[in-house]
Amino acid sequence: MFASNLNKNTGCIFLKNLDSIFPTTSIPAIFFLLPKIICAKRLVKHIILIRRTMSNFEIKTHQSGRTYNTPHFFILNKGLNSGKPLNQPCPNCFVITTTSAANRESLFYLCLSLKIGKYFSYYLKGSVIPFICISDAKKVINEALQNNQEQQWSIKVEKLKKINAFEANLQQQLKTISQLKIALLRS
Repeated sequence: MFASNLNKNTGCIFLKNLDSIFPTTSIPAIFFLLPKIICAKRLVKHIILIRRTMSNFEIKTHQSGRTYNTPHFFILNKGLNSGKPLNQPCPNCFVITTTSAANRESLFYLCLSLKIGKYFSYYLKGSVIPFICISDAKKVINEALQNNQEQQWSIKVEKLKKINAFEANLQQQLKTISQLKIALLRS
């Protein structure tokens, strides 16, 4: 009623006072609408951030036999390991395509850290074979990207690479030790 009418002199909708409704009040209507305006500004910033983030990657359901020309990786979507990033496709996975190899690597390690931190497990559905929906996977990744600070994340990615290399080395050592045990028992 009071905010929908344009002020004839200025053409602005927020400069009309509440004097006509409450004669003792001289507070402009803008003060009552200020929290809504601030929320709208936050919403616009949030939408811009999501658009910027969404433009870096695209997530789809992988179809067997399909090849991809852009940098990509796969995310398992069924079982207790849902959300685990993979370099090779499997029958039950999503594919994430990116615009550059650097974005691919960053997203790969982001998904790995989300899997290790069990962020995907909250969204698992199903009682016999748990699975994650593509919309839930997008939601988890986008929230992580929004909370992500670029400089700190690059340091974490480097540390994750070193930890993964160390883990692969330990697995190789365990495999060699088990082969040595078998060779010892057969001799």
